Amino acid sequence: MRRYGKFVVPAVVIIGILVVLMANLSSSLVYYNTPAEVQAREVDDSRLRLAGRVVPGSVVDEKSSVAFVVEDCDTAVAVVHTGVPPQLFAEGIGVVLEGTWDGDVFASDTLLVKHDEQYRADAEDYDEDLHSCSEA
Repeated sequence: MRRYGKFVVPAVVIIGILVVLMANLSSSLVYYNTPAEVQAREVDDSRLRLAGRVVPGSVVDEKSSVAFVVEDCDTAVAVVHTGVPPQLFAEGIGVVLEGTWDGDVFASDTLLVKHDEQYRADAEDYDEDLHSCSEA
């Protein structure tokens, strides 16, 4: 029985450490919501992330904020972002926003621009496949 004790005790310790690490990791993950999921949410003060595509023609730049509309395939959400947007922010680009939902407008204080590592010099080279909606 002592022979197995050399292996059982370290195995139990390692499994215990892995369980604690997995529990802490899963509680620290932050997922993002689509505009449809945000509109279906109850109004509360909890912070959440919203991901979607900036609707072309919807960006209104104000002194200390930017207002625009974010959409997914079939739902749009009005956004007011407080602060200066990133330099790559533009209409038609994918964004991830962090903030609160009040039932009508998503109030954002963090704006991340989705982009890839490829540089394209000509505007006609861009694909519209960032958030393409498949026809089912």
